[in-house]
Amino acid sequence: MLLCRVERHLRRFGIPPARFGSQALNDPRFVFDLRNGREPRARTIARVEAYLGQIERERGSC
Repeated sequence: MLLCRVERHLRRFGIPPARFGSQALNDPRFVFDLRNGREPRARTIARVEAYLGQIERERGSC
């Protein structure tokens, strides 16, 4: 589930939800909206997953 992956990323890197949304999608409300039941389209999910993959490669992942 996308929200679980995003929440894990926020905790791991200590990133505020609004900053994540702004950096990943230029949408500071994205994480808050996900938490409230927003169901993103496939293209949005792909963009978030690409962003997460890029950050994890840059910062290292376990």
